[in-house]
Amino acid sequence: MPMPSLEDAFRTERDRLLGYLGRRAGHDQAQDLVQEVFARAAGSEQAARLANPAGFLSRIARNLLIDRARWRRSNNVIFLPVDEQHDLATPAEQEWGLEARDLLRLYEDAVSELPVKTRRVYLMHRVQELSYREIHEQLGISIATVEYHMMKAIAHIARSVDAAR
Repeated sequence: MPMPSLEDAFRTERDRLLGYLGRRAGHDQAQDLVQEVFARAAGSEQAARLANPAGFLSRIARNLLIDRARWRRSNNVIFLPVDEQHDLATPAEQEWGLEARDLLRLYEDAVSELPVKTRRVYLMHRVQELSYREIHEQLGISIATVEYHMMKAIAHIARSVDAAR
């Protein structure tokens, strides 16, 4: 019997993960969190050899919620008086501009490397700001397929940008 694939788990577990993450993080954030779960899963070195892809996705979702809680706790900012003449160090704006241009180039290169259909779905969502449903209606593909292409695009872009930095 063949092992279940991550793609199969994506299709069968999406609604359950939406509900799980929606109850814990808010329904307005659930779609993005599910997308992040699948992007992390697709980008994992373990993705090709999973015995239990559904359990792997559940673990990633749980870890994502834990990471978000830790981040919120650790980002409680305490404001202290600062002597502006003495205490503040700021990087040169020129350096920021160079870093931003480099990051934009890496991002654009990664997007251009995507397969045509994946790139089209990604750009329709991120640039044209179409919903998954609108993309589904325009392209005649299922919403799950739209989500699959978005997951694939986000994982590829993340890997490409991280590898170059």
